[in-house]
Amino acid sequence: GKENLPKDGLCTFVCNHPLGGQDGLALGYVLGSFYDGKVKYMVNDLLMNLRGLAPLCIPINKTGRQAKDFPKLVEAGFASDNHLIMFPAGLCSRRRNGVIRDLDWKKTFIVKSVQSHRDVVPIHFEGRNSDFFYNLANFCKAIGLKFNIAMLYLADEMLKNRHKTFTITIGKPIPWQTFDKSKTPTQWAQYVKDIVYKLKIEN
Repeated sequence: GKENLPKDGLCTFVCNHPLGGQDGLALGYVLGSFYDGKVKYMVNDLLMNLRGLAPLCIPINKTGRQAKDFPKLVEAGFASDNHLIMFPAGLCSRRRNGVIRDLDWKKTFIVKSVQSHRDVVPIHFEGRNSDFFYNLANFCKAIGLKFNIAMLYLADEMLKNRHKTFTITIGKPIPWQTFDKSKTPTQWAQYVKDIVYKLKIEN
């Protein structure tokens, strides 16, 4: 679906988050190559500790030292002349009832894309982590553990996925005017999420 990449205007690229590592890097490479490096990630602020990656990132989760600057950082990102890459689930996909899928998508990309007049481009990334990862995440949820221990194993998951091939499917841009008052921003976010997973079926 590379022909669906807009050649004019700034966009918000939203994608499912199956891996938690390679999906972001691969997407950044594909879009960065097409747009001559004019892309930035909206990411978990823990990734700001990776100094080589930090200049490409805007920390979006409200944790750590960046918490008080969260609104200003997001506003600056959408006001910039960069395309933005977002994983609206915030966390990488989980397995529920045997199905690997993102958790609920946050509405930020809808609200800010409308405000900044950015079309939204849906992208599906085909991939999965190990059974160990999903079992650990579900176990922690079952015992009510709030700290995301599974996240600590994402580096291991990245190594397990070495030498594998992944498919990225790019959908048609959704004009920002689509996101009107007929649905709430949260409902529109779910609407776009459904489009992303339909790309997998169509592909």
